[in-house]
Amino acid sequence: MYVQPVGLGCMGLSHASGTPTPKEEAVKILRAAYEMGYNFFDTAECYTGINPDGSVSYNEEIVGEAIKPFRDKVILCTKFGVTHQGDHLELDSSPEKIRQSLEGSLKKLQTDYIDIYYQHRIDPNVAPETVAQVMKEFIAEGKIRAWGISETTDEYLRRAHAICPVTVIENRYSMMARWHEPIFKTCEELGITYVAFSPMANGALTGAYQSKKDFGNGDQDFRPDMPQYSEEGMKKTNEIVTFLQSLATKHDATPAHISLAWMINKKDYIIPIPGSRKINRLQENFDAGKIILTKEEIQMIDEKLDSMTFMVFGGHSGK
Repeated sequence: MYVQPVGLGCMGLSHASGTPTPKEEAVKILRAAYEMGYNFFDTAECYTGINPDGSVSYNEEIVGEAIKPFRDKVILCTKFGVTHQGDHLELDSSPEKIRQSLEGSLKKLQTDYIDIYYQHRIDPNVAPETVAQVMKEFIAEGKIRAWGISETTDEYLRRAHAICPVTVIENRYSMMARWHEPIFKTCEELGITYVAFSPMANGALTGAYQSKKDFGNGDQDFRPDMPQYSEEGMKKTNEIVTFLQSLATKHDATPAHISLAWMINKKDYIIPIPGSRKINRLQENFDAGKIILTKEEIQMIDEKLDSMTFMVFGGHSGK
C-alpha cells in the first residue's frame, strides 16, 4: 500500500492535549482526515484521558471506531510496553505483558490484525532479542503484519532486527529536535522507515502559540510546561519560526508546511505524523506533502539550524 507523505498522529484527541475530544466528534475528525487522503493512523495502548464525567477515553477505541468503514485501506499502528503512572512511565515489555497488550489493543481497535506494532519505549529489563522473538511469533500468527520500535537506539535496533526484521522506527524528530539524525545511516543500511513523532515540536514550529496562556485545554494538557514554551524557550522558538516564515512566503505556504516539507524532502524514508483536533490544521499538515524544497534550500535550512540552540521537550539543543 502506498503511504502518503504525511501520516496522522491521533494521540492528541484524548491524551496530553487537554480534556479529551468527545468520542463522536473525534471519530468525525478522523474520518474527515481519511477523506483528505490520510492513510497512516498512529495510536497507542497508553494514550488515555479522563472525560468530564470521570470515565476513561481510550484513543485506540476512537481510532478503531473511526476507521471501521475503511480498515483495509489504511495502515494502522499502535504500541505496547508503556503505562502512564502519574509523573513517570512504567515500562514492561515482558512476553506475557506484550501478549496481554496485543489482545487488548485488537479488541479496542475492533480489528483482527495490526499493520505496525511498536514497542513504545525500550524496557531495560528485557533484551531486544526477546521482544523481537515475540514479534516474530505475532507475524506468524497473522496478528501483526510488521513491527517497529519507538525511541530506539542504534544498538538496540540492530540486535532486534537480527531476530525479526524491523520495518519502522518511530523517534522524536523536528527542526528543534535533531539528536536522532545519526541513526539515519542505519535506516538506510537496513531499509527501515523513520516515522517522526512531534515533527513540529509539540506545536511550537507552527507559530500558533506564543505563551502558556495560549493553551486553554485544562490540566490534562502537558504542553504549557514544556521548555519550548517557557519565556526563554519562546525566544529561541520565535527565531526559527521567523526564519521559516521567510521561506513560507516564497512557497506560498506556512511555517508548519515548511517544517514538515523539510524532513519529507530531506529523506524519502521519513514520514512525519503531526496531529490536531482542528480540521483546517489537518488539511494544512497534509498539504505539506505537496511542497517541494530544493537540495539547496534544505542545506540552507540545515546550516541555519546548526547555528541555533533550542529548549525543547526531550532535549535542549537543535542537534
